[in-house]
Amino acid sequence: MIPLSVLDLSFVTTGRPPSAALRDTLALAIHCDRLGFARFWLAEHHSLPSVASPAPEIMIGQIGAATKRMRVGSGGIMLPNHAPLAVAERFRMLEALFPGRIDLGLGRAPGTDGITAVALRRHQEPRGGDEFLERLQELILWDTGGFPDGHPFGRVAVMPTDIRLPPIFLLGSSGYSARLAAELGLGFAFAHHFAQHDAADAFAAYRAGFRPSVWRDRPHAILAVSAVAAETEAEAERLASSQDLSWLRRERGEYGPLPSPAEAAAVSYTDGERERVRRNRARMFVGRPDALRDRLAEFATALAADEIMVTSAIHDQEARRRSYALLADAFRLPTALAA
Repeated sequence: MIPLSVLDLSFVTTGRPPSAALRDTLALAIHCDRLGFARFWLAEHHSLPSVASPAPEIMIGQIGAATKRMRVGSGGIMLPNHAPLAVAERFRMLEALFPGRIDLGLGRAPGTDGITAVALRRHQEPRGGDEFLERLQELILWDTGGFPDGHPFGRVAVMPTDIRLPPIFLLGSSGYSARLAAELGLGFAFAHHFAQHDAADAFAAYRAGFRPSVWRDRPHAILAVSAVAAETEAEAERLASSQDLSWLRRERGEYGPLPSPAEAAAVSYTDGERERVRRNRARMFVGRPDALRDRLAEFATALAADEIMVTSAIHDQEARRRSYALLADAFRLPTALAA
């Protein structure tokens, strides 16, 4: 069966402080490690009342220390917000502390609004052209030591010097990151849970254009999806109603904590809002675990995905952990079977 992984955003929920979301993420990671998930990735967002973690590298260190088996990584580091040298240093440190268990997922977007992006970058030198590509190229040169002779950066020691960067994945919701990941011989993760771009086109472009590199000799494509599993269809629909309401509010520019199913049930939706929810649900996977397994496996096979990564916006933390346990059992993850 195809490997199953987790993308966690440290969702803030109504009725609880944002700091609780960080503790929930750590508890979920320990739970998923025991269940047999392959990876656990953390996202970077800034100034969003709905997301508690702006620093995935800190969470990676905490989770790496609290888990034993699964890989832990960023999904992702928003590279335009960071000096490439700082990213190289932090992820070499993580790789040194947790050898063979760290991933470096990189994103092109700032993960925030325009004003916050300016605040994050205001002490960085302005760049022209494709800022992401320039920063990515610099990050790679920090790791390989490939700066031209005489370049001042060639004298900088990236500590720890005996450790290389962990595997790099480019994150994307369009064809650009797919083509760039293929050209550079990197891993690729497609954000189907919010992408407008056709997934089949992105996966085909990545596989067709992949060039083996010092980073990877063969392509590895991850399909990231939104999924909610429960013992019954009705319960899964009830749990997913939180995400429906949250999504509608975000469309209006309202980025509050994830509402509860009770809050969602109390809302009177217009016909237009119901139609927008229906269209958004077309990209979500909601239902009983066996049905989700079949739908997800069919979709991943059609795309030739190497791995499925699940994010679950569920208000109740026990129900959230139960959703991942049901998926682990349905996909027959090895550690889940042993447990």
